[in-house]
Parts: sequence; structure tokens; C-alpha cells
Amino acid sequence: MRPDTPAENVDHPAEAARLERTAARYPEDAEALLLQAAAHLELAGDRPAASTLYDRLLSSPDTLETPHLVRALKASNLWEYGHEAEARAIIDGVRAASPRDPAPWVIVAESLESHDELEAAQETFTEGVRLLLTDVSEPPYSTHPLLFGRHRVRRMLGVSHDEWDTLADTLHSSSVSLDELHDPKRVWSLGSDNPAELEAEISRLRAELGAFREALSRPFPVAVLHWPEGELAELVAAYAPLGVEYPSHEEHLATIEGSLRELAASGTPNLGIVTGTVPSYEAFAASEGASPGDVELLPQYATTLAARGRAVVWPPQRGADCWCGSGRAYGECHGQEL
Repeated sequence: MRPDTPAENVDHPAEAARLERTAARYPEDAEALLLQAAAHLELAGDRPAASTLYDRLLSSPDTLETPHLVRALKASNLWEYGHEAEARAIIDGVRAASPRDPAPWVIVAESLESHDELEAAQETFTEGVRLLLTDVSEPPYSTHPLLFGRHRVRRMLGVSHDEWDTLADTLHSSSVSLDELHDPKRVWSLGSDNPAELEAEISRLRAELGAFREALSRPFPVAVLHWPEGELAELVAAYAPLGVEYPSHEEHLATIEGSLRELAASGTPNLGIVTGTVPSYEAFAASEGASPGDVELLPQYATTLAARGRAVVWPPQRGADCWCGSGRAYGECHGQEL
């Protein structure tokens, strides 16, 4: 949820203010917009103001889509500016709630880790992994940070590998192994007075950064935009130029399934579907200074929803409902003959 743009390239307070104004205009999308605004305030060093935004969301009469995520972010932020006791209480509450979303688990575990609470961080990562990945054959991409974070903390603690660590190794795609990446000696070498050690570590970090940038250049997940029938009708009625892109809802659904099957056949991994709403799309267009009737804005909207963690994995697991919302099993709906 935190923007990655370097501080020197962004006026974070101004960006936070802009996002707050947009949230006021488009309350249907306020949760995501205010979380981004809070992230900008944290990057600007105004942590009390960020906490105010988290409190504003948590006290809202509207039901939050990601309440545990908001609490986790609030706890992490509070701890960073001296409110340790309150942060710990919130972290305990998040863990007790056992959210099905991996993001809160990652945030509270990394908060513990960053304050040298390695045993507690390992326990938290492990709780999340057991809850979300037990009996799951293909871990969703959103759960990978749980596995990687758990591997990192256990490496720091000198704990022997287990089956979850092996799975993390399998999922890690970089040329640098997780064992090397998470080697405590690498962290220590960064504080060394030996120029040769520092130069060697900088070279390794540059190589890893190159691999990381290459991975980021490939959109993930590859997310296809899905409009429920009512939303699509409202969208096309309001923005006639999009009627060319969406001649009918039935054809829209068939196009989604066909596109995903073609991508899968070509070897493209990590496929997903994001579901759009008209208010959310209009808010996105406003934030981009673009017209909602611009067809070229649609894939950008899909990518943004995916980046917010809104993508669901395609194809659905065996026996699961179809992604289209029909209520039928996927294998009896759009998944026939897959």
C-alpha cells in the first residue's frame, strides 16, 4: 500500500492532500485513496497525521474492505514514532482476528522484525502461513511475501529449514538464492570498515537490484478487467465510446476467459482477474486527469486494482465458484473443457 516513488521526486504532503480531496469527491473509493494518502504522509515524516487518517478510516460508519490492513498499518506507523505499547496491542488484536488477507500478517510481522523482535516475527509469519497456505497446492502471489519474510527471519535466527522454507526457495525466482539473500553476514558486512567487503556487498546488491527491476518490468499479476453485468450497463450508458470495447456482457465474459486461456497457453504465469465498479473507475480517471471514456485507460485501471491487491487468481481452485459471479462452480461455467 505504500508508494514506491523516491522522496526526492515527490512532494508527499501535496500528494497526500490531493488524494484526500479526491477521496472526498469519490467516497466509494475513499478507503484505497486515504491509505495512499497516509503512506505519503509517512514518507514525508508526518507520522501523527498518518495516524489521524488511519483513525479516520477505522471510525468511519462505512464498512471497510480491509479493516485488518488499516489496523496493521496504523500499528506499524505508531511504533515508528514512539507509541510502542499501543502498537503492540493492535498487533496482538490483528493476530487474534486471523485475517484471511496476507497483507496484515506481513505488515505486523515486519514491524516486529524491524524492532528486533525476531522470535515474535517468526511466530507471526508462521501463523499467517499456516492459516492461508495449509493444503494449498499453488500459493497465490499475494502470499509469497509471507513465505519470504518467514524464511528471512528464520535465517536470521539460525533455524533449520522446514517445508515452508523449501517452498519459499521454490517460489523465489531471482538468480540469488534466498539463503544468500537472507544471510546475516551480508547485513553485518554493510557495517564493515573493510573496503573490499563493502565493495563485494555493493556488487551483489547491484546484481540483485537489476534482477528485481527486471521482475517489476513484468506486470504482476497479469490481471484482466471484469465488469459485473449491472456495472457494465451503467458504464456503457455513461460513456458511450466504451460500447465498442464492450458490445455485450456475455461477449465481455467470453473474452475474459478466452484471453486468460491464451495467456496460460503461452506460458504466462500469475494470471488474475480484477472486478471494476463505475465509481472506482471514475475516481481513478479523476486521479489520472483523464476521461473515463478513454478506452486506453481501462488496462491502467486493471493494473492499479491489481497493485492494490484486488486481483483474484485465475483459474479458480477445483470446486470453487466461477469468477463471473454466476454462483455456479467454475468447472460447470466458464471453466468447462479447461
